[in-house]
Amino acid sequence: MAFSIKSGDADMTHGSISSELLKFAIPMAIGLLFQQLYNTVDAMVVGQYVGKAALAAVGSTASIVNMLIGLFAGLSTGAGVVISQAYGAKAEKRLSEAVQTTITLTFILSAVATIIGILIVDPMLRLMDTPEDVLPEAKAYLTIYFAGSTGLLFYNMGSGILRAVGDSRRPLYFLCFAAIVNVVFDLLFVVGFRMGVEGAAYATIISELLSALLVMYVLTKTDAPYAIKWKSLSLHFSAVKQIFSIGFPSSIQQALTSFSNVFVQSYINFFQTDCMAGYSSYNKLDAFILIPVQSLALASSTFVGQNYGAGQLKRGRDGVKKTLYMSIIVTAALTVLTMIFSGPLLSLFNDDPGVIEYGKKFVLIISPFYVTICFNQVFAGALRGIGRSTAPMIIMLSSFVAFRQLFLYCNKAFFGHSFIGTALAYPMGWVVCSILMIICYKRSALGKASDDAAGAVVK
Repeated sequence: MAFSIKSGDADMTHGSISSELLKFAIPMAIGLLFQQLYNTVDAMVVGQYVGKAALAAVGSTASIVNMLIGLFAGLSTGAGVVISQAYGAKAEKRLSEAVQTTITLTFILSAVATIIGILIVDPMLRLMDTPEDVLPEAKAYLTIYFAGSTGLLFYNMGSGILRAVGDSRRPLYFLCFAAIVNVVFDLLFVVGFRMGVEGAAYATIISELLSALLVMYVLTKTDAPYAIKWKSLSLHFSAVKQIFSIGFPSSIQQALTSFSNVFVQSYINFFQTDCMAGYSSYNKLDAFILIPVQSLALASSTFVGQNYGAGQLKRGRDGVKKTLYMSIIVTAALTVLTMIFSGPLLSLFNDDPGVIEYGKKFVLIISPFYVTICFNQVFAGALRGIGRSTAPMIIMLSSFVAFRQLFLYCNKAFFGHSFIGTALAYPMGWVVCSILMIICYKRSALGKASDDAAGAVVK
């Protein structure tokens, strides 16, 4: 059967670069927006209807959730790169094998994530020095979340397959539907049934499971080469090797970065419940600000992967440049708006004056550095798109783990655990990471692609 482009897929090896990037990134951004609504609605509902201790509990769990999920998200990234390269090269057999391997791995990894997640809940919360008034609710929320993490993992893997072939619309539709369901169940369980943080956790895992079922249904029913063939699920060694060689460094980087953030959270916990709740509120705003650069970086990674597979190195480089310009402009605009309207935005989560005051401090100190994230996210995505994932991993671990922990240690040793020093730990890591990532990208084959290399074939 001849390789063909199906409805909803995007062949990014032809056409306007900006148009192709935006057609992919905008639905992706909307999808990330709705995905972020999961935790944001949880925080808003528990913060307004349960209290600031509950808001602090939900917020303090983020680094632990991200630590475990990040370990498997990197493998999703690796699978996406392998699939996008096979798709760009029109290698139908290799594409199908990569998809069947990806789904088989998801079954295995979801079981591992559930078991390990439940086991680490109590020790990790205590490692973070979680205050006693927050600990019971944080433990309940995390236990339920990890018990139902299968839906999240299958949605991320399944939607990653669709995005790798250029289809970012259908994952968006499913995510929008699931986010609406999440809001309904949040209000029903937390406000109606008064189930507290446990109700918020149940609402989240139910809605994530629905989104997973929808994306799996689409991948099963399509007749494209990337269809899931349940009777043919297996681990193809060549695909496993490629997925792990590209994705494992990213997995380690994300997991260790999140593990490092567990210690950052412990420094924040030092300032007690008001600061924890304020940071939780700020962190939700932070996530929304970063949606454009994340979606553009993912679009660029798929764009680079397809063009690298097709032997169009110079076109891939041009796509990275345009992605960076767009990311900087949008991120700068959102930063200004957030700083201007920080008070009203933070009050959506909890109207306690102490909580809002701490939230404003985080916004004021961290927001001016958001533009620096554009460089490390876009260039890291581009490097992964050509299969170079080890260098971004080393750079991010050095910046987000080693440097950040050293910065916090020095802040505690020389400045007596100052609040400003604690808040600056994140942006200082971004700055260091961006500088190193720029250097790495410039030295890569993609960064060196010349203007007259448009027709060069990748060897």
